[in-house]
Amino acid sequence: MLLILSGIGVREVLIYYDSSMLIPANTVELFGIIGLIIIVLEAGLDLRVSRKKIKLIRNAFLSSLIIFALSAAACTAMLYYYLEEEFMHCLVYAIPLSVVSSAIVIPSISHFEEEKKEFLVYETSFSDIIGIMLFNYVIAGNVLKAGNIAIFFGSVALALVLSVVLSVLILFMLTKIKTKIRFFLVFAMLIFLYAGGKMLHLPALFIILLFGLIVSNWQLPLFKKFYHWMTYKQVSEVGGLLHALTAETSFLIRTFFFFIFGLTIDFRLLADTEVILAGSLIVAVLFIIRLIYLRFFLHAHIFPELFFMPRGLITILLFYSIPAAYKLSKFNSGILFFVILTTSVIMMIGSISYGRPKLQTINDEIPFIVNDTNEE
Repeated sequence: MLLILSGIGVREVLIYYDSSMLIPANTVELFGIIGLIIIVLEAGLDLRVSRKKIKLIRNAFLSSLIIFALSAAACTAMLYYYLEEEFMHCLVYAIPLSVVSSAIVIPSISHFEEEKKEFLVYETSFSDIIGIMLFNYVIAGNVLKAGNIAIFFGSVALALVLSVVLSVLILFMLTKIKTKIRFFLVFAMLIFLYAGGKMLHLPALFIILLFGLIVSNWQLPLFKKFYHWMTYKQVSEVGGLLHALTAETSFLIRTFFFFIFGLTIDFRLLADTEVILAGSLIVAVLFIIRLIYLRFFLHAHIFPELFFMPRGLITILLFYSIPAAYKLSKFNSGILFFVILTTSVIMMIGSISYGRPKLQTINDEIPFIVNDTNEE
């Protein structure tokens, strides 16, 4: 919120002094994509998988999927009847509005108890991936054709296989490299994974997330067959390197991204009556859908999870990626800004109501403890 408002403030100062600062849309998109890669990897590195967490992961996935589907349907209906434009075009605009931003949620939950924190990390990561996959599928056209549906699910299965294979190969290389300069090498590999996935029309973020999960869960019996090539200690050292890289880089990228995004916002659009009414209706519907699902299906995750529904980085990126053929001529971009700012304020209220961050010991801040055992 402070970064976005700072960007808006700088924009207003420049306008007051008859100056201007042109921010190309592809610059915002570039920062967003890099930040997205780092943030999703950071989420994967923070998640530990075990049998006792299967239920939590399942609940988080179903929560993200069902809430996303209901939100997209509701937003599509509102845009369709309000703007009276083509249904598919309205759906393309509704998808970004239905994605919960992991870029905003994940850095904001460090003081939560472990179960609530893991639930939100899984849920928001799944929401990002589901939203991006569906968005790319819809703008490709011919949504309801059986062949396209089969290709879509086939790409997910292929991404799963490729993720495991590429992750093992990259880990093998990183554990054998002796040079001290590895940060930019790791970063280049992540960009390569993302770009390769996009070129092959695969869910690239899914590949990044699974890579992080594999690194952080190398102690699982599934990977013990690879121990004579890469020991748990070696992979833990690589995990520590990756965690340090993502923590520093994600902070830097988020800072630039949200400040630059603030520079692109015309604050006068937010004062428009149409923007306030339409934006408030969208936010209210998104909030009610989340409330109903959590209240009746996930009693343990009502507060403060209910308030953690911000729209942010993914929403902005997807809006910038809408093809000209799917543009809504009557859509006011101020609605997008209003929804992002309002849902961020709602999350801020929930976070403050939940309590102040608890002090952590030094050991609590170290995500990877290197030892020679194969136990967690």
